Parts: sequence; C-alpha cells; structure tokens
Amino acid sequence: MEAEKLGYKRLVTFGGAYSNHIYATASAGNEYGFETIGIIRGDELNEHSNSTLQYAHECGMKLIFVSRDDYKIKESLVNNYLSDAYILPEGGTNQLALNGVAELLHEIKTQVNPTHVCTAVGTGGTLAGLLSANLEINLIGIPVLKGYDSLEIEISKLIPDNKTKYEIDNNYHFGRYGKYNYELLKFINDFEKNYKIPLEQIYTGKLVYGILDKIAKSDFHKGSVIVMIHSGGLQGKLLK
Repeated sequence: MEAEKLGYKRLVTFGGAYSNHIYATASAGNEYGFETIGIIRGDELNEHSNSTLQYAHECGMKLIFVSRDDYKIKESLVNNYLSDAYILPEGGTNQLALNGVAELLHEIKTQVNPTHVCTAVGTGGTLAGLLSANLEINLIGIPVLKGYDSLEIEISKLIPDNKTKYEIDNNYHFGRYGKYNYELLKFINDFEKNYKIPLEQIYTGKLVYGILDKIAKSDFHKGSVIVMIHSGGLQGKLLK
C-alpha cells in the first residue's frame, strides 16, 4: 500500500452514511493492520445507523460524525483530530484509484467490445478512472445524488486532458443520495427475480434502472453493446 511505503500506520478518509469507500477502507485497515478513521457526513448518525457503518465500526474504524456544514470543509477538519496520518480523499479518488479503474476498462475491452460503458457516480472517481483509460468508448455516468453541479469540473481537474466522450445523466438520483421509493425497490426486486443479479438502492439499483429506462426511450442506437459496471454496495441493501 502507498501509505505503508510512506511510513504511515494511520489512514483518515471521508464519506457518507452508505459509502462503499468507507466500508472498503475499514476492511483494508483491518486486514493489513492500519488504524483507520472515517469522518462521516451527518451528525445525527452513529455506528449502528446502518450495516455499512456497523461493519466499519466492527473492523476497528474510528467514526467521527460531523454536520453537513462542517463536512463541506472536511479536509480542514483533519488537523483537529490528528496530523500523522495518510489522507485518502472522499471516495478514494486519487491517481492510484484512477489507474486501477483504467485497468478495469482495459480488461473489459479484452472480453467484449463495448460501444458504451455505464457506471454509477458518487464523487466521480470511477467515471474519471474510466476516462483516463483513453479508449474510444462512450462513457455514461448515472449520479446517485442530487445537485452535484460541479461534477464535470471535478472530473476535469482529475483528467485535465480528457478527450474521451462521456455523458452524465442526472435523471435517476431519486431525490438525493440514499433516497429511494417504492418504484425503485420494486424494480430491484423484479430485476433480481428475472436475472439473479443482486442490486441495492444506493448505487447499482439507480444505475441499472437508469440504463434500462434509457434503452426503453431509444437513447442507444440499434446494435449498441452496453456494459454496466456493478460497483458494489450490497452491504447497504434493504432486506426484502
């Protein structure tokens, strides 16, 4: 791990209540013997609020819950808690992560020749990583949160020389991050029954709902080969 190479034994990172990144960081810290600290958006939450936070707590991650206003200046909060730590950005979005996601797209390309690759979008790191592969594929991001108006700006910061075509479709967030309704839950249950592929209501459910809706609306040309990336999050799935 990069942190270990630099001599750190403590990781601090950030995320929302259902963050896959928080879940993964806590798990990695537990596996490799790193102390982990998660700064979590939402001071009304606690370590028992959902299965993601519960798991992170069980892995030994120290969870610090802050208000949504304080979370907007989350990076400046770090010095209030500790100084000798390796800082992982929200969503794990750094150059190492971009390289890893780019490798994923190259691997997909060896198995199928897609015209479109689609992913759920939170912080934008996965989409930026796909863009960094620099392949002639149409990339589509389905944001799972409302009002992330600066998403294109953040992606351009991560990939300043991007020349790959991409689209962000903001029509399938279902209100905001973590929000869902009966229609989405019914879709997820029906999809699982028909295709035996589990989804959840935070990330992948919204992604698959959006792409199938776009297919129904003829947003894709006939003959398109569409790959949807199942980016995980099943720990946050509502029980039927």
